[in-house]
Amino acid sequence: MSAEELIVEPSQGAATRKSAWRKLLKDPQAVVTAALLLAIALLGIMTPILAQHGPNEASLDAINVPVGTAGYPLGGDQNGQDIFTRLLHSINTSMISGLIGTSVALAIGVTFGLIGGYYGKKIQSVTEWVFSLIMTFPGILLLIILMPVTKGDFRFTMLIYGVLLSPGIYRIVRNQVVGVKNELFVDAAKVSGLSDLRILARHVLFVVRGPIIIAAAFLAGSAIGLQSGLAFLGVGSNTIPSFGAMIADGFLNLYEEPTQFLWPSLLLGVITASLVLLGNALRDAFEGTRPKAVKRSVVKKQAVRTGARKSSGAESLLRVQDLAIAYRTPSGDLKEVVRGVNLTLDGGQTLGLVGESGSGKTQTAFAILGVLPPEAVITRGSITLDGKELLGLSERELRAIRGRSIAYIPQEPMSNLDPSFSVGDQLVEGIRASANMTAREAKERVLALLKRVGIQDPQRTYNSYPHQISGGMAQRVLIAGAVASRPKLLIADEPTTALDVTVQAEILDLLRELQAELNMAVLLVTHNFGVVADICDRIAVTQNGEIVETGTALDIFRNPQHSYTSMLLNSILDETTVRSDAPMAARDTVRK
Repeated sequence: MSAEELIVEPSQGAATRKSAWRKLLKDPQAVVTAALLLAIALLGIMTPILAQHGPNEASLDAINVPVGTAGYPLGGDQNGQDIFTRLLHSINTSMISGLIGTSVALAIGVTFGLIGGYYGKKIQSVTEWVFSLIMTFPGILLLIILMPVTKGDFRFTMLIYGVLLSPGIYRIVRNQVVGVKNELFVDAAKVSGLSDLRILARHVLFVVRGPIIIAAAFLAGSAIGLQSGLAFLGVGSNTIPSFGAMIADGFLNLYEEPTQFLWPSLLLGVITASLVLLGNALRDAFEGTRPKAVKRSVVKKQAVRTGARKSSGAESLLRVQDLAIAYRTPSGDLKEVVRGVNLTLDGGQTLGLVGESGSGKTQTAFAILGVLPPEAVITRGSITLDGKELLGLSERELRAIRGRSIAYIPQEPMSNLDPSFSVGDQLVEGIRASANMTAREAKERVLALLKRVGIQDPQRTYNSYPHQISGGMAQRVLIAGAVASRPKLLIADEPTTALDVTVQAEILDLLRELQAELNMAVLLVTHNFGVVADICDRIAVTQNGEIVETGTALDIFRNPQHSYTSMLLNSILDETTVRSDAPMAARDTVRK
């Protein structure tokens, strides 16, 4: 069965990919609370139409008039003001308070949460210190002290309160980003040449949006409650209608008209309770639908940058000289995991980097790409591409090379596609980042590439989400994205590991065809000698972070010089290999 035949029907995918918003529409709690909040908001918007009096308009004839009095549907208060009119204006006050407090908290908290979680420890330490300092401020006391500055204007008060709320949002976002930034689809976006801003705004923020939306509902309730509380205490302007001020007036008139404080109390309670219950419904919906991808574990150590060495000048397209990569141990010492690596690769050639897991293959490839984790320390060496030194380049300079001159095919295709976006959207984004194209031109280019890599129905695949396509199809999609910019060097990290044998052969044939068309140099990272024999011109064998043998594929298969190479070749099973150890069943019989 071909890879194309394994595509999941869209109707089946829709059943597994249930939208959070659809869940909310089927949740009675979410529907009822949202309907209540919408109805209350509409009442506030329609205040100029519904109100028969001004918010501070008083009449001696209306003092403590009962409910149902003409022109006073809910009666009058002790000052002769219309309770219904003041309720409508209080709704607007609470809406504005909630919007200002929540917006400021989200703007500050989300922005710095993304920055603090995504970048290194130095920036994170600064943001942590600043927001920890903000958390030490006594909120309500500070707002009361600053009343002379705000002049009692609740809008300025809510702006300050939003700043005080921002540490909570910052910590939520930062913790989420720390987990998401090591996802493989984020690494794939980096390799595609996308800027940090694009990655944060489109990929990271979209994934962590659930907790932010949930927190926003609770923040709005908190801001409304605080504004009403300050007004109840008499802090602020007495000309601004507010639930808190109405409740305070009702208590003063409790013995004359005991029901007057009931109306603002009920409405305030309904608003805050609805926001809390809506937040709970949002939490249930978004936590159940957040996409999960396989994470790449990263050892957390100190980031160190080293200067680059000048290359000695070479004609090879790619030249790696004396490369050494180290990580800090708990004691603070540097431990080299890659040492003394020397490689050369010319255009149109395929070099197989072979070795056991943990031998340093992927670390070497990541060093060439410039996507080593910040904890990595390049202690010495040089990496040149087409005569240009790569070590020591800034992230902006590397971004101009990645996705253009260097392309990357990852090991796990499904984990390197963002589950939140369709296949077409992700490919278009990568192409537009590496070439000056309109969205329409990029889409046409993507459809042509999908067809070129052997996908029979490009439009269907373009519209599909990653979970709706097979592993072989996903690998073809990533190959299409990798070769879109006609790169000089293609790094393929175990490109066939997760695929069955038939699909492996198809992928290798495709890589061979594309290499011939584009005259690409291919660096193939693998532990599979079968793949090496199929496609590689030359082989470099790695052991414990060192290159122990290099040569042409034919020479190494015929006459390996190093004992480790011989051991790897002897580990390959074929039809002539027979186990010589005794069967387990013969030794482990049931004892009486």
